[in-house]
Amino acid sequence: MIRHSTVEPVVRLAGEIAVQFAHRPVEESAPLIAEHIRKFWDPRMRAALHAAVDRGDELDPAAVAAVALLERPG
Repeated sequence: MIRHSTVEPVVRLAGEIAVQFAHRPVEESAPLIAEHIRKFWDPRMRAALHAAVDRGDELDPAAVAAVALLERPG
């Protein structure tokens, strides 16, 4: 049986990035996560991530802090 996650893909991806920086404090990891998202995510993905944070979706605290550092696309 194939099970599909109910977690939005951008939330999952942000969490996967945050895991890479889990050994650092949030104050250090958030800017690094934000920089990665700025460089590699298109505006639609960034907008979806902002929307997930606005809805209160469950995200890694470092990912939430990173989103706060990102400008909202268009």
